[in-house]
Amino acid sequence: MNTHPGHRARILAATTATAGLLLVAGCTSTDDGGSGKKTAAGGVELVKAGKLTTCTHLPYPPFQSEIDGKVQGFDVSLIDLVAKDLGVQQDIVDQPFENFKTGGSLNAGQCDLAAAGMTITEERKKNVDFSDPYFNATQAVLVDKKSGIGSFAALKGKKLGAQAQTTGEDYAKSKGLDPVSFESSDAVLNGLRTGQVQAVVIDYPVVQGWLKDKANADAFKVVDNLETGEQYGFTVKKGNTKLRAAINKAIKDAQTDGTYKKLYEQWIGPYDESAASPAAS
Repeated sequence: MNTHPGHRARILAATTATAGLLLVAGCTSTDDGGSGKKTAAGGVELVKAGKLTTCTHLPYPPFQSEIDGKVQGFDVSLIDLVAKDLGVQQDIVDQPFENFKTGGSLNAGQCDLAAAGMTITEERKKNVDFSDPYFNATQAVLVDKKSGIGSFAALKGKKLGAQAQTTGEDYAKSKGLDPVSFESSDAVLNGLRTGQVQAVVIDYPVVQGWLKDKANADAFKVVDNLETGEQYGFTVKKGNTKLRAAINKAIKDAQTDGTYKKLYEQWIGPYDESAASPAAS
């Protein structure tokens, strides 16, 4: 749901130390003269033998976050289907969003694909190849029930929050608002809880996840849904047509056989076909 190029550039400092370690490991296993490179089903070349290596940026519930010591979520479940088709296991690497948004970690052989609730934009297409869209993203306006705010139009002059470098932040700014910028979705929610802001503009499925918690549902409500025309896609290195085709096939199969709907209901909320499941163009 991030309308513009930033989708969710999480802030880097927290993950950089661990990401760096993972990346070093990732590079060494890739640069061993090719012996570690494995060809999976369909002739898909993988950077690590027996693994479909996914770059992401944590946390971004309900798409990917650590639950009970394991990274789980809607994106994770969909890419597990791709890995299953290829006869391998998914392996997840946590990195700064910027690393794979620009295609850097894909080009460096640190991962096979990126899955991070990432909005498809023309700008990003210059650096990476996107799968077919797998999710229609809208922006939600979530407010403190005590704020009296009833719509996006009523945000003028109010304390508004958004996640840094996301399409929600871009959208608010494009409408002349000046949102307080938070580093992560968790920080956005905390800003609302502590009264730093009275309202936030952020991806709707993130809000759906928050509102599953009774304390949040008691305190906050959605007063507007902004159709920003955004769709999420998974990304691969430019020219990696075989992996892209494998991802597209897994998405399409899941939409056809009911798996997509089941995962959507598990991770995101009530299934609305028009909103949930974009037709592959």
